[in-house]
Amino acid sequence: MDKKKFSLKETLVISLPLIIGYFPVAMAFGLLAKNTAISLKDTSLFSILVFAGASQFMALDLIGAGVSNINIIIATFLLNLRHLMMSAALSLDMKEIPKKFLPFIAFGITDESFSVISFNKDKISLPFILLVNGLSYLSWVLGTLVGYGIGEVLPLSLQASMGVGLYAMFSALLTPELTRSREVLKISLLAAAIYAAFYYGGFLSAGWDLVLAILLSSLLGLFIFKEEESHE
Repeated sequence: MDKKKFSLKETLVISLPLIIGYFPVAMAFGLLAKNTAISLKDTSLFSILVFAGASQFMALDLIGAGVSNINIIIATFLLNLRHLMMSAALSLDMKEIPKKFLPFIAFGITDESFSVISFNKDKISLPFILLVNGLSYLSWVLGTLVGYGIGEVLPLSLQASMGVGLYAMFSALLTPELTRSREVLKISLLAAAIYAAFYYGGFLSAGWDLVLAILLSSLLGLFIFKEEESHE
């Protein structure tokens, strides 16, 4: 089988939304971490070792609420279980990539990079994935440091708006796929409805409602795709 041709310019263009989107959101994390009285060292290690936006923000909320370390670890672990499914899905298109690189690829997979790579399966190769993940990672880590260092000089209105950047960026990546895939639209609406029910119903504490919504919508999504395939 011929190896897929790698284009540096094209990969940079594809990665640009992640780079631009991650930086201000990471700045928001750095700012919030500083306001939560977390040291620069620990804040840096958060982004360097964890590299998971939703989990990092949730961890800050739990730390601020005085939740024990073990509960924070369990909550963030469960929230990040979706990355296991993402990596498993992408592994089907990575059979030609040497196994020694898979841990680095798996570490760099996020919701947004998974979307970008999934929407560009015809370009999947080791250089393509490493560059997409690497640029995203670099943007996130640098944004965290900048946010911790200069975030407080920003206007309060801008500080508040930075917190929604992660969701805005993911929406921008998801919207084009929603217009092309009826199954993706169904699952997205289903996941939103389940999460809203848990969130506004107050049945679960912060973070757990999201985890359960992800698990349930993913499980129901299997039936949706199976039903659509049976009608084709």
